[in-house]
Amino acid sequence: MEENAVRRAPQKDWWRTISGMEEDVGGRNRPLKVTFSEASINWTDAIPIGNGRLGAMIWGGVSSELLQLNEDTLWTGVPGDYTNSSAPAALATVRKLVDNRNYSQATEEAVNLSGEPSDVYQLLGDIKLEFGDSHAAYSKESYYRELDLDTATAKVKYSVGDVEFSREHFASYPDQVIVSRISASKPASLSFTVSLDSKLPHKLLVSGQNQLIMEGSCPSNRIPPNAKSAPISMANSSMDPKGIKFSAVLNVQITGEKGVVQVLEGSKLRIEGSDSAILYLTAASSFDGPFTKPENSKKNPTSDSLNTMNSVKKLSYDNLYARHLDDYQNLFHRVSLQLSKSSKTAVKNRKLTSSQTDIPQTVPTSARVSSFQTDEDPSFVELLFQYGRYILISSSRPGTQVSNLQGIWNKNLEPAWDGAPHLNINLQMNYWPTLAGNLHECQEPLFDYISSLSVTGSKTAKVNYEANGWVAHQVSDIWAKSSPDRGLAVWALWPMGGAWLCTHLWEHYTYTMDKDFLKNKAYPLLEGCTLFLLDWLIEGPNGLLETNPSTSPEHMFIAPDQKPASVSYSTTMDISIIKEVFSSIVSAAEVLGTSNDAIIKRVTEIQSKLPPTKIASDGAIMEWAEEFQDPEIQHRHVSHLFGLFPGHTITPDKTPDLCKAANYSLIKRGEEGPGWSTTWKAALWARLKNSEHAYRMIKHLIVLVDPFHESNYEGGLYSNLFTTHPPFQIDANFGFSTAVAEMLVQSTMKDLYLLPALPRDKWPNGCVKGLKARGGITVNICWKEGELLEVGLWSENQKAQVRVHHRETVVLAELSPGIVYSYNNQLKCVKTYSL
Repeated sequence: MEENAVRRAPQKDWWRTISGMEEDVGGRNRPLKVTFSEASINWTDAIPIGNGRLGAMIWGGVSSELLQLNEDTLWTGVPGDYTNSSAPAALATVRKLVDNRNYSQATEEAVNLSGEPSDVYQLLGDIKLEFGDSHAAYSKESYYRELDLDTATAKVKYSVGDVEFSREHFASYPDQVIVSRISASKPASLSFTVSLDSKLPHKLLVSGQNQLIMEGSCPSNRIPPNAKSAPISMANSSMDPKGIKFSAVLNVQITGEKGVVQVLEGSKLRIEGSDSAILYLTAASSFDGPFTKPENSKKNPTSDSLNTMNSVKKLSYDNLYARHLDDYQNLFHRVSLQLSKSSKTAVKNRKLTSSQTDIPQTVPTSARVSSFQTDEDPSFVELLFQYGRYILISSSRPGTQVSNLQGIWNKNLEPAWDGAPHLNINLQMNYWPTLAGNLHECQEPLFDYISSLSVTGSKTAKVNYEANGWVAHQVSDIWAKSSPDRGLAVWALWPMGGAWLCTHLWEHYTYTMDKDFLKNKAYPLLEGCTLFLLDWLIEGPNGLLETNPSTSPEHMFIAPDQKPASVSYSTTMDISIIKEVFSSIVSAAEVLGTSNDAIIKRVTEIQSKLPPTKIASDGAIMEWAEEFQDPEIQHRHVSHLFGLFPGHTITPDKTPDLCKAANYSLIKRGEEGPGWSTTWKAALWARLKNSEHAYRMIKHLIVLVDPFHESNYEGGLYSNLFTTHPPFQIDANFGFSTAVAEMLVQSTMKDLYLLPALPRDKWPNGCVKGLKARGGITVNICWKEGELLEVGLWSENQKAQVRVHHRETVVLAELSPGIVYSYNNQLKCVKTYSL
């Protein structure tokens, strides 16, 4: 009972400041809302909601409304064979060419190591609501639309004459349903037609007077990449018996004595003269894991959807909403962030705050994005930081698929880059905010996914590379594709995707201190990954171990023969990732008492034989093992800086020379690049404790993108705050939240750094509560006029000992479990109390 009592108070409120600083910052009243003053014109104006598995994009149209639906298991394809029996011969040829320093020819030959393209993320369909011509006469001044991050609820309001119409939409994780409530301020004023549709092959059924059922299927074969005559819709095609099957059930409940529901031709429902209506949408698929062919699946999506619907209908709207809020806010309310300008401008800020709480006058969020380059409003940084946490909760929950390149939101049969998880930065970045952002449960789908990759990847390792353990490459899909992508070596030949993912396993332990997770989930996967890396490494002519062939993701160089190449040996990223994995498994073995295992002894014997990170003649970190000419010095990937972030082999304390070289590397790389590149650079600058440059990259992202001319932009935000490559790609939303957290708190298992990259002139006043640090510590900090004011620390479940750093001050903090420790600006403990 006691634990439940604690749960009721949001985690962000467990630490109480002595100074009452939160009130000064003005954050308590500031609503976390993405607001709009008109209906969507583009998909990137629509509001995303999701429960991890089901997603919807809500357009907020007046005469007609559109909810575009997604279910995260709807993909093309069937389980694949991710092996290539001719790969070993091709590998031997490529290795020989690399040994002879014939890199351009090695690059050409390496195409023989490429595989097939991944499968493609699909869509579920649309709910269409037609309110008719009478609503076209609505008052434009009355129109208002918002996404409330605090409640994970989308709302639309407008007036027609003297009637106010309102809609609320949310996606419930506990009850696995998307719920929409539509109401009118006057009795019997609500009339509309509702229908279901999809671009995938489907059929529609009417069940009783108030329920629609849509049954369909995904293609068992993807449309070939870059096909010239690809269809925009396959709605009229016949169903594919071999593809994943799906069902959606839409149920309508109305209130009001005069209200009626009729069935219209074409499987539509007509609601006439009701006071309000509630729409429930449940959906399911026949997907039964990556190793079961859809045609052999025992799952029945229609009965699954109907069973869920029957459970939903037993609960009132208020009960459903309360359960949704309880579940969502338990996650979202763990962290709060308040930032404000200096007290000299606080009076202006207060005016802004009061206007923001008054809904009809709210400035649309797109205007706040547009003005950011001049006003640099810190409260917008809060909003975008929390938006990243919101969409992570909405796109990745225990039991769902991983958050893909678009999270879960997609309107196309052929989304950009197939909507597939990309393992050379994008999938990893999606999960960066889970730990510092206090959302560790949201990372569970990633660990399930790594488990699946280890199964397919062990076959790829054995057949393609005649190696033990398991491997994964640069792109994957729902079937846990582990083989190289199709096409050129510059992106396809990169067997480090699985190894990078494995670093998340150890990181998860360092933040949660969950020994059961480390023993049962993390360690076996790390072990398999390590076995592959031990076999993949070969001894070079200088006695050091090397990787051959090796590429630096998506980046070409000019070979000594002046020809373009991508394949060489021992790229800095390869070696940095391997060092990180080896360090992780050795540390894990120490915790688990398995340091005498043969594999750990092998790793410790060879760690010193890995090549060091080298500095080029111009003072930058070398990206390749040799100083090749770089034809694109401002390339979007910053792979050679992996050791600085997210890795730990380059640190200001232990490797100052490498940090100086990393600093120059970032300046050389420049500030331009897609959204994910911008936020990665922000995190890298934060690790260097360079607040000025970290903030420059934060600011660089906050530019409003015109979706009609998005190709004119690199990075930026759409009006719904989705980030862009372009086109839309969700990773930078997560990268932004990570970078902000990294500017405020950094940690190792032994050290905690407070405000290491705080831009004191831009965010002079602030409070952050609930961020996590390694060692299982929760961190709360307030600062005023750029100076530390108060700190609160606690460890929930275990004793913790950590050196706390702020500028030149270092103190040793010893934390007993379940006790909150408050420190003053000199880092002296001034108060303790029990959680």
